[in-house]
Amino acid sequence: MFEADTTYNGRYITAVKTTGIYCLPGCRARKPKPENVEFFATPEAARAAGYRPCKLCRPDDYYLGLHTEETQLESLVAQLRATPNRYPDVKALAEAVGVGQTKLFTLFRAHYHTTPASMLVRLRIAAAQRALLETAATVTAIASDCGFESLSAFHENFRKHTMMSPTDYRRIRKTSMFVLDLPEPYPTQQMLGYLGRDQHSLTDRVEGRTWLSAIRLNDISGVVVCVTFHAHYVRCAIFDAPQLEASAIHQIHWHVLSGIGLHHDPQRFEAQVSTTSDLAPLIQEQQGLRIPQVANHFDGLTWAILGQRITLTFAYTLRRRLIERLGQAMAQGVWLSPTPDAIACLTEADLTSLGFPRTKAQYLLNAAQAVADGQLPLARLKDTSATHIERVLLALHGIGPWSAQYLLMRSYGFLDCVPVGDAGLRLGLQRFFKLDQRPDRPTTLRLMEPFQPYRSLATFHFWQSLGKKE
Repeated sequence: MFEADTTYNGRYITAVKTTGIYCLPGCRARKPKPENVEFFATPEAARAAGYRPCKLCRPDDYYLGLHTEETQLESLVAQLRATPNRYPDVKALAEAVGVGQTKLFTLFRAHYHTTPASMLVRLRIAAAQRALLETAATVTAIASDCGFESLSAFHENFRKHTMMSPTDYRRIRKTSMFVLDLPEPYPTQQMLGYLGRDQHSLTDRVEGRTWLSAIRLNDISGVVVCVTFHAHYVRCAIFDAPQLEASAIHQIHWHVLSGIGLHHDPQRFEAQVSTTSDLAPLIQEQQGLRIPQVANHFDGLTWAILGQRITLTFAYTLRRRLIERLGQAMAQGVWLSPTPDAIACLTEADLTSLGFPRTKAQYLLNAAQAVADGQLPLARLKDTSATHIERVLLALHGIGPWSAQYLLMRSYGFLDCVPVGDAGLRLGLQRFFKLDQRPDRPTTLRLMEPFQPYRSLATFHFWQSLGKKE
């Protein structure tokens, strides 16, 4: 049976003889038997053979460059971001888009890897965070303005998404210190091990139960955050920060939440996996495992390029040499990573002299130039859909399906990504399912299908399982 694979959209058309419908390779409709599938180079060829377009994936729109449903959702999300109390519930969201609630759910899963209800709450909390830092409005007024029907619901959701109370979040500007609650269970030792996996890292360092991390705020300045893990919370102290703007506070808080994997609760993923006896062993020794994310999207892109087709040790070395060349030393012995503008000023020879393979040097320079010129607006892309971001990334020379999926998962935080072709994922799947050989692309997608819509979490579990003793 064929598997949905969006990376092949635009390369060919699949048509189903029994239904008379043609689709994109990434269509999420139920897949037909192989003997019932016919392939065409273009939608025109499929129509000439008597097939009609699928109403779910809309292949004709795709080939015309029209992403109608994606655009509709992004417009809706932009409205929510600007006016979080505009729509009271999911029913109102569906009516605004002109679809039923079931269809809206499917669209949000496909484009944002989340549900409409979750997106609604998330954007309301983000608006509340801005209001707490930028205005003097009371917590009660902010809760109402952001669309929460009760103060208790606001407090519950705010703490769930930020790991703080609204009042404590507002105090960060005055204290340069904050405390985040840790959920139960939380794999503290495993997280510290991951954060400190590169013992020679210049940007991040783990000392005992403390994680030190440098955060670039703009092209010329940054701060260092010292995150100390306790039994049920982490204490975060900000260095090199005499006076912080509201945007900087939000960025620092986001950086810590990302780094220690607190943006997404794995509870639903674990509940889904635990109900299947064949899959449950994956999480038995890794309860509460979370995905540490790279908050700085250019750092995430840089790592994706450096990590292509080389060992982790060599990738660490290249990154360290790049930071020593262009980074900025900060307090506590950690460094800020280079800006896109600084890397864009280098030559290919500059990078090859640091040990970069020629092709990798070209890819990194091309990416840095695209970001510096504004052609690749990584920061603004975070407000768009996963399908939009993936399309933009794949248009960049040197960024293939693996890199795009890796960045969507590790930096943008989307929950249903599969970095197909990843050596660690293939090895993890081979060991877990006791395969004779490492799975190819179709087999990888088939094996990962039961983990939808949480394939990012499943991927990270497979990666971490490689460190366990056989």
